[in-house]
Amino acid sequence: MSALRAFGWFRVIPLCLVLLFGLISFGYTSAPSLLLRPFYPLEYQDYISKASARYSVDPYLVAAVIECESNWNSDAESYRGAQGLMQLMPDTASDMVRLGLVDGSEYDPEDLSDAETNIMFGCAYLRYLIDYFNGSTDYAIAAYNAGLSNVEEWASAATALHNAITFPETQAYLIRVKNAHKRYQELYAGTFEGM
Repeated sequence: MSALRAFGWFRVIPLCLVLLFGLISFGYTSAPSLLLRPFYPLEYQDYISKASARYSVDPYLVAAVIECESNWNSDAESYRGAQGLMQLMPDTASDMVRLGLVDGSEYDPEDLSDAETNIMFGCAYLRYLIDYFNGSTDYAIAAYNAGLSNVEEWASAATALHNAITFPETQAYLIRVKNAHKRYQELYAGTFEGM
């Protein structure tokens, strides 16, 4: 009997771990903005404000996409060739010019490492995706990561988008962008008003 009591403390360990993770989660969700702002920086407010207003895209969504795509590194380049803050493919930028969404004489689709240019093309592309999916931001975010054809296939499934997504990376991306969007709205409320 004493041997069983000696091992009874093993039941306490999982409870302590659950309590610890609960406290960490509570602290994260209710931490003051001064503690969270370093994890969610906001740069290029003027460029974001200008481009998001031009394309009627939520500026906090733009900030969330930048955070998740490049972590605010304007020189970022993916192994697939996506470039800049919003990780755009040069072909996508050229398509935005071809579709008449971005003035190619004002913004060069080959200059995606320029922050203003990249944000302008990124906002145009987000607007295109949101319109393509009849105003669904979730579908647009998923398509931003996985491409139109994949999201069209998932949209045809008779289930919620998150359950229909077959790429774990895109599932995680959708959650990350939505969480970052919420954080930017909370941490920088009013930043883009009157800009």
